[in-house]
Amino acid sequence: MKTNANSMTNSVDFFMGALGPKGFQGYFDWLDTQEQVPLYLIKAGPGCGKSTLMTRLAQASPLPVERIHCSSDPDSLDGVIFSRPRAAIIDATAPHTVEPAYPGAVQKVVDLHHALDNDYLTAHRGEIVALFRRCSALQEQAGRSIRAASSLLDDSRRLAAPLVNEEKLLGWARRLGSRRLPRTGHPASESIRLLSAVTPKGRMVFMNTVETLADEYIVLHDEQGAAAPLALALLRQMALERGYSIITCPCPLREDAIDHLFIPELRLAFLTGNSWHSMDLENLQNVHCTRFLEKGGPRSLRARLRFDRKAAAELLKMASEAQRQAKASHDELESYYRTAADFSRLDEIAEQLTKTLFA
Repeated sequence: MKTNANSMTNSVDFFMGALGPKGFQGYFDWLDTQEQVPLYLIKAGPGCGKSTLMTRLAQASPLPVERIHCSSDPDSLDGVIFSRPRAAIIDATAPHTVEPAYPGAVQKVVDLHHALDNDYLTAHRGEIVALFRRCSALQEQAGRSIRAASSLLDDSRRLAAPLVNEEKLLGWARRLGSRRLPRTGHPASESIRLLSAVTPKGRMVFMNTVETLADEYIVLHDEQGAAAPLALALLRQMALERGYSIITCPCPLREDAIDHLFIPELRLAFLTGNSWHSMDLENLQNVHCTRFLEKGGPRSLRARLRFDRKAAAELLKMASEAQRQAKASHDELESYYRTAADFSRLDEIAEQLTKTLFA
């Protein structure tokens, strides 16, 4: 499912966490440990205005921002990353809990808990606890479906892997990198983002982000995922060695595999194309990874690969349905917290942060 942003021109959209084969995989700590971005950490319950606060700050920014969406509710934000001043504000509660390592000096906690009517919440604790448990159970159910789908997709990769001519593949990737990535002499840097995720709305891919970050696209079509990740790993290494600031997008359904690689300085993107994210773009160069497979390859395995693909697709639909039900329960949960929240306090915090960030 493609998405289009309707807000600020040239702002981009990503996920930074999603359900994967080993449960929730998040990259929020990357901002702190690798990118060393000053962080505002929001601590609050559901429905207390975290996403609203971040949306207001994104809209107040005079420059484009990165909007980080919640994979459990893509219409809500998990974070906003500002370009100037370089800073970020994120939802630092579970499942992407981030605690301040240097409170006040580097990370600043934005605590909204004190704006809650605890007496009201205590009076409804039975309903609230039941809804929290239902949300958790449904997310676990979604996670089991994703884990099973990932296992099937990995089965396809293992079947195709022995057929990949790695020497031919990596030789092609090395020549491509040498031609398209001239040395800069600058220090390199890397950001980790997710371009896609399994959500209550199905598999979502932020195509608006692709078109914002790049004008030229090299798409590696690889249904089984046996060849493209190897080429992308080499291109990533070359880009870093040659001094580029890159955005690496891991595969949310497979560990240690890269789906996409952006070189914003060159307005260039290396993308993976398959059933899960077709790339319908202008100015693209299509590279069909079957050219790197030995003859007599996937055709002999066609029935098995077709089964894996169809079964994985059904399991991912089941995962999205469980997430949809979890979101419905979470929406009901949020109604209790919205009633208990003092949103005038949220207005004060939003105004103060806007002045701090953009004065």
